[in-house]
Amino acid sequence: MRIVLLLRIFELVPFVFVFFLGSAIGSFLNVVVYRLPEGLSLLWPPSRCPRCEHQLGPTENIPIFGWLRLRGRCKNCKTAISSRYPWVETATALMFVLVFAQFGFEWQTLGYWLFFSWLLALALIDFDTLTLPHPLTQSGLVLGIVFQGAIATLVGNTADGIMSAVVGAVLGIWLLDLIGQAGYMLMGQDAMGGGDSKLAAMMGAWLGWKLLLLSGFLACLVGALVGVLGIASGRLGRRQAMPFGPFLALGAAVSALWGGTLIELYVNAFFPAI
Repeated sequence: MRIVLLLRIFELVPFVFVFFLGSAIGSFLNVVVYRLPEGLSLLWPPSRCPRCEHQLGPTENIPIFGWLRLRGRCKNCKTAISSRYPWVETATALMFVLVFAQFGFEWQTLGYWLFFSWLLALALIDFDTLTLPHPLTQSGLVLGIVFQGAIATLVGNTADGIMSAVVGAVLGIWLLDLIGQAGYMLMGQDAMGGGDSKLAAMMGAWLGWKLLLLSGFLACLVGALVGVLGIASGRLGRRQAMPFGPFLALGAAVSALWGGTLIELYVNAFFPAI
């Protein structure tokens, strides 16, 4: 009985490690989300209180637990620290665990940890500023092409992997541009920001064209539902701008994890003879 219990505990060790690794990455994503739109350096100065400029010590800067230990306030001036910091760190940690649980000790896991980190940073920046910074979408696109090429190289099809990424990226740009033009024709105003198509291109590079289409469908479905509920509740105006990046990011994450299963269910339900 004790041996079985010890084995179960050892099985949890990798997940605990992945959780703390994800929380550390989430801490850095908080820096990216705050500083990148402001044009500030991501590396200097070190994390500090924005009011009194007190530099966080090692124990204060521990992801999740540092905020809890300080009870959400600066150690020096007692200014409240936003609770979003530990939430982002926790969300990133859980994303890392979810990817690891899905793919295990595979190169796919490392790649999707990067991909999901880019998605979360872009989603939060778009939510805050209604912009999707070009440096993030461009670097994410390049990494997606490299990732597809590297994965394909493992099975001897490097060219096919790179071609799949390029086709997905081009389709992403076209798809969001077409949706934006259709929205403009229907509403008489811009329905998509310029960064949305670049984010879709990045998603296509990572996921390929099939999962990109699924991601776009899920993003439009959830975005439309949130928009309708927002208007019905009075929280959104009929022509009020709403960030679409978070919905694209959500669609991409769901597709990356369960896209193959969802597509299979769809095909079996509507085209059983195929």
